[in-house]
Amino acid sequence: MMIGGGRSSSSSSTATAAGGTWVSTTSVSASGKRIQREMSELNADPPPHCSAAPKGDNLFHWVATIIGPPGTPYQGGIFFLDIAFPSDYPFQPPKVVFKTRIYHCNVDAAGNLSLDILKDSWSPALTISKVLTAIRSIFSNPDPYSPLTSGVARLYLADKAKHDEIASEWTLRFAK
Repeated sequence: MMIGGGRSSSSSSTATAAGGTWVSTTSVSASGKRIQREMSELNADPPPHCSAAPKGDNLFHWVATIIGPPGTPYQGGIFFLDIAFPSDYPFQPPKVVFKTRIYHCNVDAAGNLSLDILKDSWSPALTISKVLTAIRSIFSNPDPYSPLTSGVARLYLADKAKHDEIASEWTLRFAK
């Protein structure tokens, strides 16, 4: 009887520990709480022409949209992005990838993005709203001196009108 009682007790504490571990790695982790807070702030006061929300029920995987700013070759385009938050967010930056094709010197063919705040200039003080605002700003102010697509950067520097014509064509073709 005592042995059975002992086993039952240890089995119960193991189940509790397993349950506790499962809960803490999903909805109760510090990263999860931070992401939930940022989601609330984003919903209350979204950056202009941007939106983002979790994909399904995974708090660490989001889909974002950015509308191409007026006065740019991306004007009116709807650009979808994939955002993956690391488990140690906000101490590491989210991984952001364009899912919509875009003709831009700071975005490669796979949709990877070159943006300083998503790499060396990342700070835990940054939020997903600030990241979306920074991404939207590269539509108007690309950085051809730190390109992921050097051919696009060269054209931007040598013949901006031709660059903008191609970027507009891509926007019409892939983002509308």
